[in-house]
Amino acid sequence: MLKYRPADSPAVDVVFRALSDPNRRAMIDRLLDGPASVSELARPLPISLPAVVQHLHVLEGGGVVRSRKVGRVRTCQLEPQALSAAERWIAERRALWEQRLDRLGEFLAEHPDEPTPKTKRRPT
Repeated sequence: MLKYRPADSPAVDVVFRALSDPNRRAMIDRLLDGPASVSELARPLPISLPAVVQHLHVLEGGGVVRSRKVGRVRTCQLEPQALSAAERWIAERRALWEQRLDRLGEFLAEHPDEPTPKTKRRPT
């Protein structure tokens, strides 16, 4: 069983919040190719430039993106290590489910002739 670690929760929460919007995920996908200006990030999106800036603030707050301003151009780049808390959270759950499925497979292999219980269906 996984142990709840409250210290991980805020980091995971802000990363998942940052990843929760499709526009922000599109910006992250673009930043996988390398740094980009805010206007480059905004170009393919169906939202206004001010909305892009608001989304970037969420990404920066989650530590997923870092930006710097040189002159009039703000350039953003991905901070992949910020995703490690969410990646670890997902990996822990994946490992737990893989273990459970492995045990189920072993049980079924050891008991091939046992009938499986019928599940009761709820009336709809």
